[in-house]
Amino acid sequence: MISMSQSDASQHSEADPRTQQPVPPLRDDLHLVEVAHERDGEPAWCIEDPVTNRFFRIGWLEFEILRRWGQSPERICHQIQAQTALEPDVDQILSMVEFLDTHHLLRPDIATVDRFAAQANERSPWLKASWWLHNYLFFRLPLVRPQHALRGMARALPWLFTRACVVSVLLLGLLGILLVVQRWDRFTHAVVEAFSLSGLVSFACALVVAKSLHELGHALVATRLGVKVAHMGVAFIVLWPMLYTDTGESWKLKGSRQRLAISSAGILTELALAGLATLGWVMTQPGALNSALLYLATTSWVLSLALNSSPFMRFDGYFILTDVLDFPNLHERAGGQARCWLRRNLLGLDESWPEPFSRSHRRALVLFAFATWLYRLVLFLGIAVAVYALFFKALGIILFVVEILWFIVRPVTQELSHWWSQRQAVPGRFRLAWLLVAMGLAALLFIPWQTSVGGPGVIHSARAITYYAPMPAKLERRHDDGKVDKGAALVSLVEPDIGLDLAAQQVELDNIDAQLTGLLANPKGEAQLSAAQARRLLSLSNIEAHQREITRLHLSAPFAGSWQRINEQLLPGQWLSPREPLGVLIDPEHWVVEGYIDQQDVHRLEVGSPVRFFIEGQTTPLQGELVRIAPSRTRILNQAMLAERHGGVLKTQQDSGGNGEPLQLEQPLFAVQARIDSPWPETREARGRLHVDAERQSLAARLGTWIAAVAVRESGF
Repeated sequence: MISMSQSDASQHSEADPRTQQPVPPLRDDLHLVEVAHERDGEPAWCIEDPVTNRFFRIGWLEFEILRRWGQSPERICHQIQAQTALEPDVDQILSMVEFLDTHHLLRPDIATVDRFAAQANERSPWLKASWWLHNYLFFRLPLVRPQHALRGMARALPWLFTRACVVSVLLLGLLGILLVVQRWDRFTHAVVEAFSLSGLVSFACALVVAKSLHELGHALVATRLGVKVAHMGVAFIVLWPMLYTDTGESWKLKGSRQRLAISSAGILTELALAGLATLGWVMTQPGALNSALLYLATTSWVLSLALNSSPFMRFDGYFILTDVLDFPNLHERAGGQARCWLRRNLLGLDESWPEPFSRSHRRALVLFAFATWLYRLVLFLGIAVAVYALFFKALGIILFVVEILWFIVRPVTQELSHWWSQRQAVPGRFRLAWLLVAMGLAALLFIPWQTSVGGPGVIHSARAITYYAPMPAKLERRHDDGKVDKGAALVSLVEPDIGLDLAAQQVELDNIDAQLTGLLANPKGEAQLSAAQARRLLSLSNIEAHQREITRLHLSAPFAGSWQRINEQLLPGQWLSPREPLGVLIDPEHWVVEGYIDQQDVHRLEVGSPVRFFIEGQTTPLQGELVRIAPSRTRILNQAMLAERHGGVLKTQQDSGGNGEPLQLEQPLFAVQARIDSPWPETREARGRLHVDAERQSLAARLGTWIAAVAVRESGF
């Protein structure tokens, strides 16, 4: 349905010869049907085109014009002014003629017939790119003409429309929801388990069932209210199939509550199905039926509440809203108000409003139009990305460009072209303001303001040693936390077996020494002297080895620093594993930052550049200098605290980091290292943001670099 708006009339001069000639005749097969009044009480009608099954809503002025059709526009205008309270001008009459001609509602003349014949004799339309474009974006495929069957179903199911049925279904659905809330853990577990290949197929089958009943609900209610359902079928929006029901004749109904019943029937049917399926899932045992009810319930709930209820697309939520407000063509009329608001406030054009509304009503329409545009922008961008991902790369790029150009660039270009056509009418102060805005944007885009490159990082000591027991041993003594001098004892361990072996070796050495003393005194012992000396050397070697092992059990500080115990529960006398950390010795005077920089920014960095490191929760940065830039990208994340799973910002692969393996980044980055010269009073590692002074770069250059990088990355077909 398309409503006429008076302010969209073209500006014609009074000398236009068309004002003196009779208007072209209307088609004989058109029907004029009176419909519900407008909100302000003004009567309204619909022009029914039985050929295309389209309906055009018109107001009082358009009706009065049609009553006097066949005369010249000037005579029609004078008669309306003299016989009614309306005061139209000739331009509005000519605008009505153009409107009827545009939508092929006028009786075709010879020239028009010849033009249509020429078009029919042309080559097949599917050979044209325009045909593929329009049919790729949207086309309908009628499948059935169900009017006869619907009348039979409406007569056979009168109880379906009774209050008792509605109340029963509502109570059963609420009971199902309450029971599911009590079994919420089981329900969520079942939903998670359903996401498999077979589960996705089952969800698709449930979707077909739910949407079929959804459309049947529209059709049955429309039939019961006397509205003809011309056909039902599948509509393809960007190649995505959606069932549809043609209830266009519902605009013949005078009551908005009747139209509301038709538009809300689909969602109500689907919600009733969801409620009953939810109750059925609770009442049945695990099995095929239980799984089918789960798929049906979840599919119906999600699609009804998340998709169909949205008023920003022409789904059920939109038609429900227009019927509740009794405000047909909400999108078009709100868009017209918003475009006029932009022209008046941004360009200062003295353009009349498309329709007269109160200030609060107009403000609500403008805000709704802005919300609709923003919603569609996000949705169309998402569809474009999805289309690019679903097809092979070459076709995906073409379809992506078509999506962006048709749904986003085209509407913006059309509005900007109107602005350009009205540039002479823009007041001087608005021209000056736009000139200043343009200059500001140019300066923002093309002047190289950006002087730093940032990335996540971790500050840690330049020298840090984590101490472990060199062998299974017993803890004897451990130094308290705090500053330690170079050579200070940090941990003392005891391994009793080594001490026993050392004592045994010492006794054996004493015995060998006594034996050597006797052999030296006995002239006959020269033959055994060399063997005893060899045993003595072996015993000395074993003693030295045991002494070295004992020395390893006494851990000391190779440099002055800060000692931090890791496990405070370790007490003297406990046995320790070589894998259990005992403490960390760090150098509190020298700190470095390990950071990660994106590929598109690393070329702007140089070793020696000043850096600033902002620690999380602090506003004063630490100053330093860049000392190292990795020669290539890496996927290894050495600083685990930067991973998203540990509270950081870097995304890592889900299957990495197990069994002691390093974390793997989803997107490879360049690792950099910076030396911190500012004092860092805390002796701990900390996350933060690293900023490196880099070569200046404008936003436009940065955008160009990003586009070039994407083009290079995606150019491998």
